[in-house]
Amino acid sequence: MINLTRTQVALLLVPLLALLTVAGSRLAGVGASEGPSQAIPLARVDGEVSAGSAPKLFVHVVGAVRRPGLFRVTEGSRIADALARAGGPTRKADLTAVNLAAPLADGQQVIVPVRLPAGFAPPAGMAAPGAKVSLGTATIEQLDELPGIGPVTAQKIVDWRTAHGPFRSVEELDDVPGIGPARFEQLRELVTP
Repeated sequence: MINLTRTQVALLLVPLLALLTVAGSRLAGVGASEGPSQAIPLARVDGEVSAGSAPKLFVHVVGAVRRPGLFRVTEGSRIADALARAGGPTRKADLTAVNLAAPLADGQQVIVPVRLPAGFAPPAGMAAPGAKVSLGTATIEQLDELPGIGPVTAQKIVDWRTAHGPFRSVEELDDVPGIGPARFEQLRELVTP
């Protein structure tokens, strides 16, 4: 029998534990299921920055996705690309409430709602998933929930409405300071006059 001191035992165990940790993490990924196949194919976006590549945007993906968080995507990417970076939607995701083809903007938050059970109505004051926001009646808080619209731009929309009267068309949103052509295209299908 070999007599070892505590220090010698510790020196032998540390590399052994490190080796077991690495091996365990590798084995944990073996045989992991990708889950059921998705009805909507999602494009993969490379998250690495390379010299001469397209400018990068940062988007925050939350809700019913496998890995919510902050992701870097290339300029010109769509919401479907951001969902792919977040590991795709969960089984409970309501993709009918998300425009997967909408272009992304830097700093945008992409919210993937959970599908509501049949017969379940959203709480009072909350819009149903996929419901359009009325530019003529929406509060600053409701406008702030639109993609790419923060509290400052929401206030500008309300100020424009106060100064010019109710919106007669969605196209008038383009006249609001801070709403450029790209943002307007992103919002066109999400709002009504």
